[in-house]
Amino acid sequence: MKLKPLFDRIVLKQICLDNKTSSGLVLSENSQEKPLIGEIIAVGDEKTLDKDNKIIVEIGDKVIFSKYAGTPFKFEKNEFIIIRQSDILAIIED
Repeated sequence: MKLKPLFDRIVLKQICLDNKTSSGLVLSENSQEKPLIGEIIAVGDEKTLDKDNKIIVEIGDKVIFSKYAGTPFKFEKNEFIIIRQSDILAIIED
């Protein structure tokens, strides 16, 4: 089965951050904030273009998104979040 978001929506797989503090303390899952970083899994048909008519985000990009954006869901035992392209704040480049 495959996910295909509609319109300007994007499916992200949230990237988990370290569960340790800089001093080495292990944080419980309840005390951690949800990560605001995700990897793009699927992009809807209404893609946002830049001034040169190039697609801004693509599958595989790692992005930072708004804290209260999107709808989390489970699909085939994996957790995802679906957001609008306008909720993406930045692309993380290596």
